[in-house]
Amino acid sequence: MSIPTQLSLHGYIATSPELTKTRNGVHRFRARVGVEQFRKESDGTFTRLDPVHCDLVAFETTAQRAFSWFQVGDSFVASGYINEYETNLAGQPVTREEFVARRIGHDLARTNYEVVRRQPTTSKPAPPAVTEALDHAIGL
Repeated sequence: MSIPTQLSLHGYIATSPELTKTRNGVHRFRARVGVEQFRKESDGTFTRLDPVHCDLVAFETTAQRAFSWFQVGDSFVASGYINEYETNLAGQPVTREEFVARRIGHDLARTNYEVVRRQPTTSKPAPPAVTEALDHAIGL
């Protein structure tokens, strides 16, 4: 069994995040992000290079939460995929890329924060079929 993985991106929020809606009314988070680049030198030191910038988007609940949590300068880690799309620039078709974050959070290595956990509920336990499916999914 192989470990299921997704592409990841880590960087910093470079422009003020925007929260808009798609034509279908779905919330969309968008920000320009920077990814730091370094080159390892022959003496073992690292030289900082210019950052690479790209667009990061998220949709639905992730978009709403990202908009309320992130501001310019925040470091993040996101998992998702790259979306290529065509747009017109000065009347010419241009192919662009954006990173679509399915999951996103602050980078633990660069951010101090406090975790506020939800209080456990006293609701009914999950039905056996759900419990069995979860146990199977995690290999128990």
